[in-house]
Amino acid sequence: MKTKTNLTPRQVLTELDRYIIGQNDAKKSVAVALRNRYRRMLLAEDMQQEVTPKNILMIGPTGVGKTEIARRLANLVNAPFVKVEATKFTEVGYVGRDVESMVRDLVENAISLVEEEKRSDVYSKAYEKALQRIAKALKPGIKKKKTTDSNSFQNMFQQFGLPPLSDETEEETEEVTAEIATARTEIVEQIRKGILDNRDVTIQVEEKSGSPLGAMGGNEQMMMLQSALESMTPKRKSNRTMKVKDALKICVDEETDKMIDKNDVSMEALKLAEESGIIFIDEIDKITSKSDQGGQVSREGVQRDILPIVEGSQVATKYGNIKTDHVLFVASGAFHVSKPSDLIPELQGRFPIRVELDDLTEEDFVRILTEPNNALLKQYKALLETEDVVITFTKEAIDRIAANATKMNNETDNIGARRLHTILEKLLEDLLFESPDMPGQQITITADYVDEKLAHIIEDQDLRRYIL
Repeated sequence: MKTKTNLTPRQVLTELDRYIIGQNDAKKSVAVALRNRYRRMLLAEDMQQEVTPKNILMIGPTGVGKTEIARRLANLVNAPFVKVEATKFTEVGYVGRDVESMVRDLVENAISLVEEEKRSDVYSKAYEKALQRIAKALKPGIKKKKTTDSNSFQNMFQQFGLPPLSDETEEETEEVTAEIATARTEIVEQIRKGILDNRDVTIQVEEKSGSPLGAMGGNEQMMMLQSALESMTPKRKSNRTMKVKDALKICVDEETDKMIDKNDVSMEALKLAEESGIIFIDEIDKITSKSDQGGQVSREGVQRDILPIVEGSQVATKYGNIKTDHVLFVASGAFHVSKPSDLIPELQGRFPIRVELDDLTEEDFVRILTEPNNALLKQYKALLETEDVVITFTKEAIDRIAANATKMNNETDNIGARRLHTILEKLLEDLLFESPDMPGQQITITADYVDEKLAHIIEDQDLRRYIL
């Protein structure tokens, strides 16, 4: 699995600037942390083990970009990433998620990344095999049967009164004549061109059966036992009739699975998670003893459980053991009621880099609405264009939206850039409702239009508390 860890800090900052407005200090910190990973890999092996990641603590209100910075960083370098909320964990001995589950989630993410890459590598071969399977189903050969003894698994299933793994108890062979072979070749070419997409075909597919342990919940040990049982039990197959285009997708997936070595995937994913994994722990301020959040379940105990994971320990997963020594941890919290020093001293020391994120200003809101690649105004324009409706926003309208967002954040709860979502949804509500009935229209959103739709809500304190 290849990651882009050789990006310079300036390159990382430039990429993050495409999606996140402001917060340069935080972006510089994660850019340096990423570069240090690359530098570490160039050291002698004995020195590599001594250099550990400098974990980051981001401090700032909600909606200013803390999570987005970490997520975009992981996407940028194609690294395993998982976001968890500290409030979801409970101390060992209580009912709830244990802290090691965050590491297992990271490994699952790494498995997905590695599988996706390996699937891409073998896709062309799997596609060719899938074409042959469908051609064979559409033009079967001359079948010949011969009796075979049931295998050991078949005998075991029948002894327990379970149905056989296959509907057939006889092995089938087929004779392919020159005429059949020629017909299959023609069928393959027709499938490639999409001529047979809507034709029905009956193929044999592996059944996706539910887990017998499903009712026992998401216990980690149960999941590992389930995985072991699945690997020991042969797959049941059944005949299904569907359109050729749907059958092709299923066959490609099955053929791809056959070509990928699960053990190689597991080994590569564990290494990827160990060397490049990023775990984002949100709301870490809510597990301090001074937090005013209800339902306290030994918050200090949760901190002490998180500590060995962040320090570096070995965690058992169903794919094997993973060491967390070189996983990068990024924690965040608003710290309105508590402060970083309210965390236990040992945990404080594991987050040596502290970054305070700034509150968003009216100017920031204007930039957020227009500049990033995924800017909100660009998203709404694209959505309405699917209905053949073109909208444009005047500069005055954008300024008015930003001013309203700033006012709402100052006078009610400060939810950062998320306020823009609620304001825009209310502003464009009628237009989004009516757009299917007005194709070909070109509409300009002006400051007067913004005032008409929002002024009465902004001015009414009771109303805005519920709507915006």
